[in-house]
Amino acid sequence: MGVPSTEASNAIIYLTYGAFLITGCFVAFRFRHQSKTDYLSSNGTQKGVPLALNFIASGECIDATSRTPGKEQRQQRYHKDIIETIIRITMKAALLVPFAILCAGALLPVILEWQKASGVALRGYTAGAESMLSFGSNLHHICASRSKVSKDKAEKHPLGSGILFAYPEIATICGVQGLVVYALASSLPLLIFGYLGPILRRKCPEGFVLTEWTRQRYGAITALFLSLCTLITLFLYMVAELSALQQIVNILTGLNGLPAVIVECAVTTIYTSIGGFRVSFITDNIQGAMVVGLILLGVISVGVETHIDRSLIAESGFLNSSLLGWQLVYILPVAIVTNDFFISGFWLRTFASRTDKDLWIGVIIATVAVTIILTLVGSAGLLAAWSGAWPLGSSDNGYLALFLLLGQLPAWVVGVVLVMVVSLSTAAFDSFQSAMVSTGSNDIFRNKLNLWYIRACVVLIIFPVVVVALKSPDILQIYLISDLVSAALVPVLVIGLSDRFYWWRGFDVVIGGLGGIFTIFLFGLVFYHGDASAAGKLILLEGGLYGNDWSAFGAFVAAPVGGLLWGFGACGLRILFQFIMARYKGHRFDALDRPATLPSPPFYNEDGAADEIGEQVNSKQDGKFF
Repeated sequence: MGVPSTEASNAIIYLTYGAFLITGCFVAFRFRHQSKTDYLSSNGTQKGVPLALNFIASGECIDATSRTPGKEQRQQRYHKDIIETIIRITMKAALLVPFAILCAGALLPVILEWQKASGVALRGYTAGAESMLSFGSNLHHICASRSKVSKDKAEKHPLGSGILFAYPEIATICGVQGLVVYALASSLPLLIFGYLGPILRRKCPEGFVLTEWTRQRYGAITALFLSLCTLITLFLYMVAELSALQQIVNILTGLNGLPAVIVECAVTTIYTSIGGFRVSFITDNIQGAMVVGLILLGVISVGVETHIDRSLIAESGFLNSSLLGWQLVYILPVAIVTNDFFISGFWLRTFASRTDKDLWIGVIIATVAVTIILTLVGSAGLLAAWSGAWPLGSSDNGYLALFLLLGQLPAWVVGVVLVMVVSLSTAAFDSFQSAMVSTGSNDIFRNKLNLWYIRACVVLIIFPVVVVALKSPDILQIYLISDLVSAALVPVLVIGLSDRFYWWRGFDVVIGGLGGIFTIFLFGLVFYHGDASAAGKLILLEGGLYGNDWSAFGAFVAAPVGGLLWGFGACGLRILFQFIMARYKGHRFDALDRPATLPSPPFYNEDGAADEIGEQVNSKQDGKFF
């Protein structure tokens, strides 16, 4: 048993970063003459499988025929093509998995013998009591550094290095039920982009983020309100990612994680500032494929080396359901689905799909892959408990379950995990960078800022992110607030996607979002019997998501329901006010008039035939706020 030594750890970490830097700069150099539009987005350029790899880290078109099929025939063939493409990809993957398992199984004995016989060659890896003492010391240090954060505070991460904390922890709290719910709640929301993506691309064909459609539908004030929420959320995701990376490097290697954080920021900043979103997209394809391969190797090695004490399975109670597990069935989908709307990287990839078919292929494959990956990672919490690595009942350090399990495995397994961590973190972080720059350039500067100033913004953003990440145990509570804000705002926002609610305005959205947050406070007053202080703390979710009462559940019910009630109430008062003012001034009452429409441009599918997509709002003008 052991962990990589200082020399080996440094070699693994920084050679991996060096490979990503060279790859990213090479791709950026290839796209050095791209326009500002291509720098910020890649609308209509990507096929299904690259999209799937990008959705994980964050099919070919059919030849056009000479005749144009009917709309119903096109739809039938459209859905048939999606199913057939997914089946073909799945069959190919199924053929590769046994081969990969056989290869890994054949290599394992060779690696183990090599490690035993080649003490000089593998001098970078240490084993035995000294390594275990070092590993335990690292864990103790991390426990102390995170003691400021309550054990019940959930840290929600996209598919970055933070998943190594979050998903094993939920397994130690709620067992199999909580793990399955968390994995499905994290992956299934990707399907929403497959459903809403075509709608938004038809309503806002020149956009590439959700805020652009918001401006065209609700006006500039609502768009800036959503942009503020989006940028804050992206900032917090970047902080959480760097914080997780710093702690994981410290746990796995005993090294100070700050240099790795600085190098990662430098690497991703260099190639992202040079090449923009397209570089992030391509590098995510490489990193996504690496993650899948490393997950496979990691699962095989853990399965071979871990020994289960069957008596601990029944004693743990992880196979039983719990009240918290059933609460999470509602809380997690609401929190994650709505918060995903604030992640510009998802929308950039949605608009980047070449066709609706490619988009559906991408999100379906990504959903399946992400579900499997998160379930496997979270299962480390179960294995750690059932193998005795994590003592049952130690709820204070459930987030360390994976690393306690790794402490019982050979050093080369830790090395593989370290490469996976660097790949996951780099893929996630450069996506956040490109998404923040694209959102800021589009929403704040309306894409009028010089490209070099935009590149400078990429660099400047990093400094506050690193500073805040170093203080992350004190600020990660803000991260949970974004979940409640999104739960209050997104339901009233998406109402405008339906043409039946043409009378819905930006004023209703903003009041509804703010009212949803205020409703949480009102619920807290009732729940805590008039205690205003406790009700205020509920807005901050100081008790976390994994409490033993109904406070968090009630907050996530109050936010969307209250938001809708306040939104419709504001809509009614607005219409009444406009009616009174129209009568008073002698103007025509037009609050319920349908907006002016123009014929929408045709959207060409993979058969070369234009789809009938009806009318669209004139996207050259901002929508009405009031």
